[in-house]
Amino acid sequence: MDNKNDEKSSLYQDIGLLIFISLFSATAILMALTGDILLNVLYLFGTLIIMMITYFFGLLPSLISNLVFIAIQVVAMIYQYSSKTNQISWQLSFWMIIPILLSLALYSMTQNQITLQKANGELRTSLIERGAFDEQTNLRTTVAYIEDIAVFAETNRRFNIPVTTAIIKIRYFDDLKRMMSREQLKDLLKLATDTIKEETRTNDVTYLLNNEDPTWAILLYTNDKGAQIATKRIKAGFEKNIEADNSLNTMAITMVVGIASWNAETMKTPYDLMNAGIHETQYDV
Repeated sequence: MDNKNDEKSSLYQDIGLLIFISLFSATAILMALTGDILLNVLYLFGTLIIMMITYFFGLLPSLISNLVFIAIQVVAMIYQYSSKTNQISWQLSFWMIIPILLSLALYSMTQNQITLQKANGELRTSLIERGAFDEQTNLRTTVAYIEDIAVFAETNRRFNIPVTTAIIKIRYFDDLKRMMSREQLKDLLKLATDTIKEETRTNDVTYLLNNEDPTWAILLYTNDKGAQIATKRIKAGFEKNIEADNSLNTMAITMVVGIASWNAETMKTPYDLMNAGIHETQYDV
């Protein structure tokens, strides 16, 4: 169904483009035939302004602009009739119709282009979310995290090995985001990711659960106490790296951590462990 909609949007965009080009070609021919250079040039500039309004502000402002443009032409004709030749240049009346048709064609073309861009963006986001790795950090994503929890839980059941997850977030990230530039946010994401990788053991698996509100997760074969030791090491390394970063050390950036262990009696799905870890981040002070 989505593919059919995309095909229709693409077709309508192409049709809108062809109509737009055809109308502009017809306009050029009519300008040459009518011969009134001054008025034709003035009306052409007025039409271009209407096109910009259509492109940037939408259909309703475009229609209002067209009505104003028609009113200006009517006033010009009345003035020409009453004060000059007592004749109206009916050959220029095509300027009352062409701008409206151009506006509709341009609006149709741009709207379908926006629809296609939105669909492409959603498809890209969906592919990244469904993929095993985050393209920016090369960390495993939520999909892989949920799948791996099931494996860790099975290991816990068979061999009675403790399984714990640590959820790591940036404290007051929403407030920090408003104060930071795009480059600073990118540096922060990279610095936090690199720190977590550096401070974890080779058999601890790290994930990026959320890119917008940066949330990392670690799966560990250990109990709460072992996870606390690991996350304290990560926090200390993060603080050290923040202090050494000239673009970030002027802000109070710290991590919050939530730790939860797998409990086969109370937890039935991998999401239970993830949600328990996220819930625990609220109590890290």
